[in-house]
Amino acid sequence: MNSNISLSLLSQSEQEKHLQKLEIFKIQGRDKRGHTILSIIGKHFPGRLVSVEALKKYLENEVFPRLGGRPFAIVYVHTGVNKTENFQGISALKSIYEAIPIKIRENLEAVYFLHPGLQSRLFLATFGRLIFTSGLYGKLKYINRLEFLWENVRRKEIEIPEFVYEYDEQLEYQCPTMEYGLESDHPRGNGATLDSSVSTYSMRCIA
Repeated sequence: MNSNISLSLLSQSEQEKHLQKLEIFKIQGRDKRGHTILSIIGKHFPGRLVSVEALKKYLENEVFPRLGGRPFAIVYVHTGVNKTENFQGISALKSIYEAIPIKIRENLEAVYFLHPGLQSRLFLATFGRLIFTSGLYGKLKYINRLEFLWENVRRKEIEIPEFVYEYDEQLEYQCPTMEYGLESDHPRGNGATLDSSVSTYSMRCIA
C-alpha cells in the first residue's frame, strides 16, 4: 500500500486489514519464565495511516482474545522506528493504553524494549508514569542488544526481522568493546540500592 495514502481515504475496516497484513503484532514463543510472548515491530506500524480507534478495535478483535487470559510478556522491537511515520503521539498512546482491559494489563508480566535509543528512554522517563500505571512501568526492561534479549526469551521460538539483526551487528562493529550494566529510571535515595524493576542492559559506548 502506498505510504502517501491519506488516512481519510481508508475506512476503519481497511485500516484494520492493513494492520493485519503488516503483521506488526504476533503471538509467538515464550520467555524463559514460560510466559506467552506478544511481539510488536514498531518500524512496521503505519502511524500516519491508522487511527487510534482502528488500532483499538484491531487489538480488541484480533490480539487480546488470542492471549487467552494467560500471563504474557511483550517484546517491543524499537529498531528503526521513525517518530514521524510510526508514532501517533502521547495522547494517542495514553488512549490506547486506557482501552486495554484491566485483566489483560494484570496478566502482563514484562515488557522487553529492544534497541530503545536515547530519545525513547528520555521520553518514557519523562512521560511513562503519566501514561502508564506504576505497576506496568515497573515491568519495563530496556535491552540494548539481542544477546541480552536471549537471556530472557527463548530464541528459537520467536521470529525477529532481519533488519534487527543487521542493526545489532552495526552496533557490534561500531563499538566492539562494551561495558554492560544494570541501570534504572527510578531515582535512588542516599545509600539506596539500585532498583532493578526497570532494569537496563546499558551500552556505555557512544559510536
